Amino acid sequence: MAEALHRRVLLARSVAVMSAPAALGACETLTRQPAVPRERTAQASVLGLPNERFYFLTDPLALDREFQAALQRYAAFRQLRPGSAIPPVSVLAVSGGGEDGAFGAGLLCGWTTTGARPEFGLVTGVSTGALTAPFAFLGPDYDGALRDVYTNITLKDVAVDRGLIRGVFGDAMADTAPLLTTISRHLDEAMLAKLADAYDQGRLLLIGSTNLDAQIPVVWNVGAIAKAGAQGGDSRALPLIRKILVASAAVPGAFPPVMIDVELDGQKYQEMHVDGGAFAQAFLYPAAIGEARQARRRSGQRVVDVRAYLIRNARLDSGWASVDRRTMGIVGRAISTMIFASGGNDVIRMYTRARADGVDFNLAYIGPDFTTELKSPFEQSYMRTLFDYGFQHGKAGGEWVKVPPFLDPANRRPAS
Repeated sequence: MAEALHRRVLLARSVAVMSAPAALGACETLTRQPAVPRERTAQASVLGLPNERFYFLTDPLALDREFQAALQRYAAFRQLRPGSAIPPVSVLAVSGGGEDGAFGAGLLCGWTTTGARPEFGLVTGVSTGALTAPFAFLGPDYDGALRDVYTNITLKDVAVDRGLIRGVFGDAMADTAPLLTTISRHLDEAMLAKLADAYDQGRLLLIGSTNLDAQIPVVWNVGAIAKAGAQGGDSRALPLIRKILVASAAVPGAFPPVMIDVELDGQKYQEMHVDGGAFAQAFLYPAAIGEARQARRRSGQRVVDVRAYLIRNARLDSGWASVDRRTMGIVGRAISTMIFASGGNDVIRMYTRARADGVDFNLAYIGPDFTTELKSPFEQSYMRTLFDYGFQHGKAGGEWVKVPPFLDPANRRPAS
């Protein structure tokens, strides 16, 4: 999907450059509020919550403080005695991947049938993984909705083509109003209340987007935002969470950025947010948290046993193609190669971090035995076939591997 979208954007831009003088008169003017000053980025707020979002690059330990607070809520909810051990915690990261998110959705639903799918203390999501994450977080009760999202939608439920001129001289080739409608159909007040309840129980749902103005990743604390809405009466909370999910999946150039209103010292600003995959296609926690965990262990403090599950909604083996010796073919293939390499590097980073921190690492991904080809964006038959493929893997217990296959050839799945 990513290669096709990027090639389309590049082609459109090339045509636009040649026809710009004639087309400029037909352009619509796009405006925005001022961006937050660079040095004040981390101080801007949407709802006024001190923990509504986190910045890995500027204050990584803020998220560690949120983790520790969550553990305290977890212990209180389960009425654990002070000083008693907290049971092992399962965490889940769901990666980006466009239509290939059907794999992760199917795997989760299949995993439910085994009776062994855990309740996750932490779920993170990026891009299509951000759309899966709330359903995965709330558990098997939402498997029906998860299945519906990934097997019954088509392109018209995600985006509407704007046409060449509006696309190139606007902010994207397509309009994602249909995606917002699709999300809103499932993410309603009842779901908001359940997200808030889970947060009170010491569980965290984190969604990643990219602040394009500041060129930094942003991690949104969805549970805390949900609590502000469901229990605090802030009517902005539900629309904000919906916008966060759209932003996390906003492929630059293909889908429009999401403009998020913020406030700083009484002044109004806007931030431009796009696909979290522009920075990382999946994440669990920043390195500083792992280092803090190791420091607590060295000092003799008790640390919680953690099992980490990563669903990589993509293949890990490189795809072969005879590249057209033309500009668009070469550039498009290069971009898809960079996206592929970035996703692989994310897997290695998470595996290496987990191993260093004593976290039990488990990986699931689309193997070379899945051979169905995607013929058009959000092709329903493709997504249903991939969902079934993931479902069978889930029924088999997920077929998790402990080491990424490119680091351990013995773990590589054979092609069919």
